[in-house]
Amino acid sequence: MNIIKYRKWWYLLSFIIILPGIISLALYGLRLSVDFTGGTIIEIEGTNDKTKIEEITKKANFENVTITENNNNLVIRSKVVTEENHKKFKTDLNKIKNVKEIRIETVGPSISKEITQRAFISIFLSSILIVLYLAYTFRKVPKPANSWTFGTTAVAGILHDALALLGIFSILGVLFNIEVDPLFITAVLTVIGFSVHDTVVIYDRIRENLIKGTSENFSEVVNRSIVEMLGRDLSTSFLAFIIVFILYLFGGDSIKYFVLTLVIGILLGTYSSIFNSASLLVTWQNYKDKKTKQLKS
Repeated sequence: MNIIKYRKWWYLLSFIIILPGIISLALYGLRLSVDFTGGTIIEIEGTNDKTKIEEITKKANFENVTITENNNNLVIRSKVVTEENHKKFKTDLNKIKNVKEIRIETVGPSISKEITQRAFISIFLSSILIVLYLAYTFRKVPKPANSWTFGTTAVAGILHDALALLGIFSILGVLFNIEVDPLFITAVLTVIGFSVHDTVVIYDRIRENLIKGTSENFSEVVNRSIVEMLGRDLSTSFLAFIIVFILYLFGGDSIKYFVLTLVIGILLGTYSSIFNSASLLVTWQNYKDKKTKQLKS
């Protein structure tokens, strides 16, 4: 099995996976929850009449209102609701038989801005630390490999997974009104950790085979290392996928989209660690060899 031989096809497949998401992100962005945008969430039970509830929100001067269903309840999202407008809303709501408000949450703009900043900082710092850690761990890797190459290509695989996830959830937000909340960031960081683990397992076998020394060139060593670890990598990922998928089916609505992110992320992480990250090592090395020959000539 020659996985590295077809690396250009793996790059093309990744491009096909990511491109629709990039277009969706450019056109629509992510559908952000009030945790990121600031606003008020009100959940009511006892009715599925969205039209009637929308009329009540208009009378109470709610702004930018969206109404969705959640376990036979209605969830209202809007800009921050003042106490006075909330009282008007509850007064009209209580006039409807068997309908009542069961939850209200408000997140101010300053808090939402801080959450957003921390989310970006956490992803950026984790990427930097991964590069430094792998560069240190693989510092004794024999030539022609370079420890910084291992770290950089691992992060390239991570960025592939993160960008694909963002794009997929942008599309899901457009099609199914799925929102991104702080749990999504937690899931993305978890996926990054899973993807790095898979990549490091393969990279470590590449290092071992390089240290042993053979007549094979760098590309052949990388390919053999992937094949040797393929069964272990797929079985580990499959078990993790099954567990998370069952949790998605039976875990409840409160963590549904968090677990969905993990389900998609495990698939992406497994694919990128096997077909992309190791392939990038070879592409990078071939580029360096080509440049070296040009300089010598």
